[in-house]
Amino acid sequence: MTKQVTVIPVQKGKSYKVEVTGLGHSGEGVGRYEGFTVFVPGALPGETVVAAITEVKKNYAKGVLSKVLMPSPDRVEPLCALFHRCGGCQLQHLSYAAQLTVKRQQVVDAIMRIGKLDGVVVHPTLPAPNPWYYRNKMQFPVGLAGNRAVVGCYAQGTHDIVDTEHCYIQHQANNIIAAVMRDVVNKLGIATYDERTGKGVIRHILGRVGTATGEVMAVIVTATRELPHRERLIAKLTKAVPGLVSIVQNINPKRTNVILGEETSVIWGKETITDRLGGFVFQISARSFFQVNTEQTVRLYNKAVEYAGLTGVETAIDAYCGTGTITLFLAKRAAKVYGIEVVEPAVRDAWLNARRNGVDNVDFIVGDAVDVMPKLYKSGVRPQAIVVDPPRAGCDRRVLETFVRMQPDRIVYVSCNPASLARDLAVLAECGYMTREIQPVDMFPQTSHIECVVSLKRKHSE
Repeated sequence: MTKQVTVIPVQKGKSYKVEVTGLGHSGEGVGRYEGFTVFVPGALPGETVVAAITEVKKNYAKGVLSKVLMPSPDRVEPLCALFHRCGGCQLQHLSYAAQLTVKRQQVVDAIMRIGKLDGVVVHPTLPAPNPWYYRNKMQFPVGLAGNRAVVGCYAQGTHDIVDTEHCYIQHQANNIIAAVMRDVVNKLGIATYDERTGKGVIRHILGRVGTATGEVMAVIVTATRELPHRERLIAKLTKAVPGLVSIVQNINPKRTNVILGEETSVIWGKETITDRLGGFVFQISARSFFQVNTEQTVRLYNKAVEYAGLTGVETAIDAYCGTGTITLFLAKRAAKVYGIEVVEPAVRDAWLNARRNGVDNVDFIVGDAVDVMPKLYKSGVRPQAIVVDPPRAGCDRRVLETFVRMQPDRIVYVSCNPASLARDLAVLAECGYMTREIQPVDMFPQTSHIECVVSLKRKHSE
């Protein structure tokens, strides 16, 4: 039997008219030429474009947008002049209303295509009250362009730094920190870090803002313990940045893409800043995990609590509790909440957060959920609800099966990745848990990312 050979209708270096039908997971246009899939960054659903092919694979090709022949009615002029070069945003050329629609569609497509689940209610995406200037955390690399220091985001798919004088999704205080550091490093001639040689001093600039309190922290990440012109840096920052209460130096001498090193010291002001979420007060250090969109985080967590169905008498488990933010929200409605987290420093922060907020119906445990939860079950713990907010890769199947063995009535799954979410929901469906509804929440306007809260219920507990 002769094997059929698929003819690829496009060639590298040539241009083709492509009909764009959707968006990929990184915000790129997904279209077809003679039935062959072509990915075109910058193209939008419903558009006809000319794409110059840059890469050809067996089942798809990649192209560069050359011309928009028929634009989408949802296409808008990006607010940021650097949008087409910078990798920080992917969707500024799409109206915000349309962003919400395509993000919901990403979830729907993943649930149907990957999860093979039918009849799942996916609600309209919860919009951000302000889709600009929302990020309470900035982490910009520092480098050289010619003889001048630059501070900003990496260009898409590279480590080339796009000098970002004003980022439209960063809190304004973070923009000021970046501007001051760029100016001071250039004027004082402080050496920037070169990741190719491992030489230089300043690697990254971080900013953290307590949006509810106005407190601001600046973090200077250096490859060396010595920070040249330290006092002048402090003087410039304290004079220019409103609300600044903390300046921290983090030392990272390793040849790595990891931003923060293990050693941190306060060089001016306090060790932490304060922020509030839903009535709770949190102390945030340079290394603390804290959601970057404060307003939307409250809506996300409130929806998770709603789906947990707590009335004040139940036991709940927060299976990836981190520093205990969701745990505290659950504790308002539960009799007892167990938070499980494998990272020990995060658990220490979780205990501090509970004590700071006067929450005494929680218990935080260091360990892997696969190991901890069977021990809890053996000791008599019978949770009515389990909440899980895993990393982007989702849950290992063993973790999901551990949840199922606990036999909770409800599972609430918080996810930042529709693909891994859909995969895990399919596993839970096999194990007897029905996905009832999904609420997408736009935590990251102007980008291709979408967060979801999912309500699952044990089938025989209907």
